[in-house]
Amino acid sequence: MRPFVEPIGIDISSNRSKSIEEFAGETFDHVLTVCDNARESCPVYPGHTNRLHHSFDDPAAAQGAEDDRLSAFRRVRDQIKDYLLTFSAKA
Repeated sequence: MRPFVEPIGIDISSNRSKSIEEFAGETFDHVLTVCDNARESCPVYPGHTNRLHHSFDDPAAAQGAEDDRLSAFRRVRDQIKDYLLTFSAKA
């Protein structure tokens, strides 16, 4: 099976959502949540960290033809990329 590589050159074929439990005992300087579900599901992150939230549309909720749904994922991907680049420039 060929890996799915986005047009921006990133192989996402092995990506998956992760539970907060997978990070138990780890420390982070910053925790960024990018959807309201994550913000509500994890209102507190254990340990001392700077928690930041920015709400993006959930592309999984996109309706329409496959091209329209794919376009929604790519739009949100690009918005998150821009957000992270801005964040890293400030950090």
